[in-house]
Amino acid sequence: MMNPTMPTTQKPTFSAASLLNKAVGLTEAIPLSVIQLAARIAIAHVFWNSAQSKLLSWPITLQLFAMEYRVPLLPPDIAALLATATELTGAILICLGLFTRLSALALLGLVAVIQIFVYPGHWGEHLLWASLLGLLLARGAGVVSLDQLGRRLILDNR
Repeated sequence: MMNPTMPTTQKPTFSAASLLNKAVGLTEAIPLSVIQLAARIAIAHVFWNSAQSKLLSWPITLQLFAMEYRVPLLPPDIAALLATATELTGAILICLGLFTRLSALALLGLVAVIQIFVYPGHWGEHLLWASLLGLLLARGAGVVSLDQLGRRLILDNR
């Protein structure tokens, strides 16, 4: 029989709820800037590769814009040029984290055009792109960016 006045060593009990809370706590400790950097690199990669494939064979790109893509209101050569320039510029700026929100907005516009007029059946892929761009539009480039560096320089010079 145990004496109630004597201390006993109890093993800690781990419940499913406490384990879940610890797991959630670990995930909440991930800095948002890490997620923002990953989003920037991922989406820049998508649009950089797309622009590179267009530039690799410009005559085929023009043919695709004339025969398959059929963007309304714009001649195919102008649409091809604007799409490629938007992809290149947006990818570079987002990768650097420079004018990130503006670049994300421009690329979101491009994604909308692609979804509505070019490949409406590829909504899952476009939603993925739009989600990454939406994060960057809403939260910016994060700490590891030229946007942040510029913000600090401007604030230091006040």
